[in-house]
Amino acid sequence: EKPIQLKIDNISAINLAKNPVSHGRSKHIEVKFHFLRDMVNKERIALVYCKTEVQLADLFTKPLKVDRFDSLKKSIGVVSLRHLT
Repeated sequence: EKPIQLKIDNISAINLAKNPVSHGRSKHIEVKFHFLRDMVNKERIALVYCKTEVQLADLFTKPLKVDRFDSLKKSIGVVSLRHLT
């Protein structure tokens, strides 16, 4: 089985998951991050860098300007009902 690809636009988060460094700035990391790191170590999840401009998840997780919203909406294939008739 291939690992599930998780596309992330934060290089620091990817590096921390792959190579945990214990210092004051990473001390506050929650349990869910430790779970993610464990899944990366077991090769069940592969963290892949994805530019912010093409991060499709932003469509569902952030408030966006209209042009960015329309661009991402088009990228996943969402069309208006007017275009279907």
